[in-house]
Amino acid sequence: MAADPAAGHEPAPGPERRGPRAKLSTRSKARKHALDILFAAELRGFDPARLLADQIAAADPPVRDFTRELVRGVIDNADQIDSALRESLSSGWSLERMPRVDRIAARLGVYEILHTDVADDIAIAEAVALAGDLSTDDSPAFLSGVLGRVAQRS
Repeated sequence: MAADPAAGHEPAPGPERRGPRAKLSTRSKARKHALDILFAAELRGFDPARLLADQIAAADPPVRDFTRELVRGVIDNADQIDSALRESLSSGWSLERMPRVDRIAARLGVYEILHTDVADDIAIAEAVALAGDLSTDDSPAFLSGVLGRVAQRS
């Protein structure tokens, strides 16, 4: 439905309208793609390294170097990342209790905090933004607290 300025009508929100993160940076897009790969692998019980390799081979869409680094980094450092998350979760919480998208966003954030030169506050903000875009209303605040504790302990 097109807008009719004379009638004062605006088009109804729909898939063509985008939110505040519509203009993502290249690195933000790479983070989102990494989350998509890790999420699909976990959801379907696939090997994430194999899924990444398949996407690289298909090159549709092309897989950015930063996406590759993030996926491989999360895979290669999974035990350390999950340990850091477990140590930083509030009492009564477990990784398994977290919504899948939150768990994967958190893993990406922890990888960036512990293994890249990305500033901790940027790594946290990016993971929180992914959760805000893709998960529950409570997820951003929850992840911010967890990742903040990971950063303090690192």
